[in-house]
This record gives sequence, C-alpha cells and structure tokens, in this order.
Amino acid sequence: MKKIEAIIRKSKFDAVKDALHQIEVNFFSYWDVTGVGNEKEGHVYRGISYSTTDIQRRYLSIIVSDEFEERTIETLLKTAYTGNVGDGKIFVSPIEEAYRIRTREKGSDSLK
Repeated sequence: MKKIEAIIRKSKFDAVKDALHQIEVNFFSYWDVTGVGNEKEGHVYRGISYSTTDIQRRYLSIIVSDEFEERTIETLLKTAYTGNVGDGKIFVSPIEEAYRIRTREKGSDSLK
C-alpha cells in the first residue's frame, strides 16, 4: 500500500476529484492549506501587483493498494497540470498496514 500526498491548485480540485473517481479511487481526505513556494516575485494583473509568496492550495491524502499507485499518480499529473509555476507536488510513502475499524478488515481489503 502507498500513501500519495498531493498539493494542487484549488481551481483543479473538482477535475482531480472526478478523475480519481473515474479510476475507482473513491476515498481520500483533503485540506485547504497555505504554503510558501519557490517563486520570489509577485504577479502583476491589470497594473496591480499581487504577492505569490503565500499560496492557497488543496492538500490531498490518498491511500491506495500497490496496483493503484501508478494510475493514481498519472491521473494526478495529467489532471492537476496547467504548465504554470505553482501546479503543485506529489509525494509517495509506503504504508505498512491499514485497518477498517467497523469490520476489522486489514491490508488492501480495508481500502475497498
């Protein structure tokens, strides 16, 4: 099992959520977060300068069985992409075990 954490643009969240459901990743948690990115300069829009040092994003935490790892990552890369600075990051970590409290299922069975 893997834990996939993704930090994406808020504007891409609905598309990412729908795409994950299409590949049968139906459960994940998410939070609204603020982060500091690599970009040091602000943007100018219609003559007004906007700071980009504090960036509003959405943080997703997704636990998947090993067989879903690659397709989940590919879906995130494809759906969250805009080609602009600030598209986000994906982190992957191993999960040793998972349990469903209600049924006491463990391992990949607890994710279904």
